[in-house]
Amino acid sequence: MLEPGKAIKVTIYLSDTAKHHGVPVYTSILDFLFHSGIAGASVFKGVAGFGGKHRMHAAHILEISDHLPIKIEFVETREKVEGILEELKKRTGCGLIEMQETTVVCAGKH
Repeated sequence: MLEPGKAIKVTIYLSDTAKHHGVPVYTSILDFLFHSGIAGASVFKGVAGFGGKHRMHAAHILEISDHLPIKIEFVETREKVEGILEELKKRTGCGLIEMQETTVVCAGKH
């Protein structure tokens, strides 16, 4: 359980077609975060975007579109983030990892 106080927010940007050992990268990362004891993580699929190669991708019909942006976010203690960062870099591949300091105000108990 994440406690109120200083923390790190990690955001990972990927393409929905990115693979790691034949598995979608976002699935591999989410499984890794879960098994690493991260407090929680969310995956978001964008409807349009472009990446480092400046190719525009948009979802006119979501079910048949590919190369759409995926964003994974989680908030965790600096120590836990530092402990998993190298493996996270390997799994992310050509995606982008952003980290920023944040403050947890309320960590509700479920």
